[in-house]
Amino acid sequence: MTWPDVFPADAGSVLTGLARASIEQRLDLREDLVTDHPAWLCAPGASFVTLTMDARLRGCIGSLVAHRPLGQDVASNAQSAAFADPRFRPLRAADLDRVRIEVSVLGPSVPIQFTDRADALRQLRPGIDGVILDAGWHRATFLPQVWDELPDPSQFLQHLLIKADLPPDHWSPQIRLARYTVTAFAEPA
Repeated sequence: MTWPDVFPADAGSVLTGLARASIEQRLDLREDLVTDHPAWLCAPGASFVTLTMDARLRGCIGSLVAHRPLGQDVASNAQSAAFADPRFRPLRAADLDRVRIEVSVLGPSVPIQFTDRADALRQLRPGIDGVILDAGWHRATFLPQVWDELPDPSQFLQHLLIKADLPPDHWSPQIRLARYTVTAFAEPA
């Protein structure tokens, strides 16, 4: 199975529930995770798990390439977002009730062919694409949801360069861009 295929009606509650259960297990708030998953969770998949607290980013970690079953990927990325995102202190049990979880299942990435920065900007599809930027040792990605905060392609690219630890006006022949789409599932607000 490849992503994004059609998900079952309960996919959102299954994915966000799995992410929350994985975090609870790490906090010793629950026993072992259920390992009897539906078949669609056993197919290889790439995901990002985003945590927000009080409507602000609290952690976001994911996989750009499907390298393990989707269920394992979500559970692992949930724990990483909660406890290993270097931008935030590890999540505490007292914080968990205020955390909202979103799981994004990624489709395959597709290289963007461009001639220069202006051409690359013209090809970006606000609100649709996640974007991966590679420039030598520098790499960063933004999920499509970031377009909500950075709707201008120029600003989007500038912030992506900053995330890759490059100057916002940096451009070189080394830069490679790829796009991907996601199917996102979020816990109710």
